[in-house]
Amino acid sequence: MTEGAQLTRAEAGNRYEVFHTDCPARDVVDHVTSRWGIWVLISLRSKGLRFYELRDSIQGISEKMLAQTLRALVQDGLVWRKVEPTTPPQVTYGLTEFGQDVSEPLTDLFDRITQRLPPRSPG
Repeated sequence: MTEGAQLTRAEAGNRYEVFHTDCPARDVVDHVTSRWGIWVLISLRSKGLRFYELRDSIQGISEKMLAQTLRALVQDGLVWRKVEPTTPPQVTYGLTEFGQDVSEPLTDLFDRITQRLPPRSPG
C-alpha cells in the first residue's frame, strides 16, 4: 500500500462507520442529541451540579428521564459522577474533558439561535 491519501489497514480498522446502525459512535451522537441530552450538557457546561440542582435547572424533565439521560452520558464518558458517602448520598455530576469538547459547539449553536430570534414580547 502506498503512502498518502490511502488508509493503512490499522488506520482503517480504527475508524468508526457512523452510518452503520451498530456503530458505537452513533449511540453517543444519539445520546447527545436526544431530547434531554443536549439540555444536560448545556446545564453542566460551567460547573458540577447535584441531581436536584440539575433537575431544577431543566424545566420539564422528570426525575426518571434525568436519571436515564445521566446514566447514558456517564456510560459514554461525557459526564462524570461523584457520590459522597453521606446519608442520604450526595451525587454530583459534571462534564468530562470529552463532555466539554462536545458541549462547546452546542453552546455556540444555542448562542447563535438566541441572537437571531426576534425579541420576546412582554407578557
